[in-house]
Amino acid sequence: MQNCGVNTIRTMTNLTAKHATSGSTWGVDGETGNIVDMEEFGVWDTLQVKSQVFKTAIETAILLLRIDDIVSGVKKQSDIDAEKMAGKFQAAPQEAPEE
Repeated sequence: MQNCGVNTIRTMTNLTAKHATSGSTWGVDGETGNIVDMEEFGVWDTLQVKSQVFKTAIETAILLLRIDDIVSGVKKQSDIDAEKMAGKFQAAPQEAPEE
């Protein structure tokens, strides 16, 4: 709504009032910012489209979390390898047993 230059809070308040009094087919015209009856305007959002949007968002979030885990694991392994090369993981010298 901000892209079409309207006051977001006022428009959402008016839209909520329209939904309460006149039904749920009202929406915001993206070009003018006016509240219009979407049925007359010819715009329909199907459940299938909304469901696919949620599925895609969830799949994307899972993919990003997997990539983050992989990158974190690779970094940790490379840090361990670097420390081994630097000699930080050398075994402590053992003392000779007392006789």
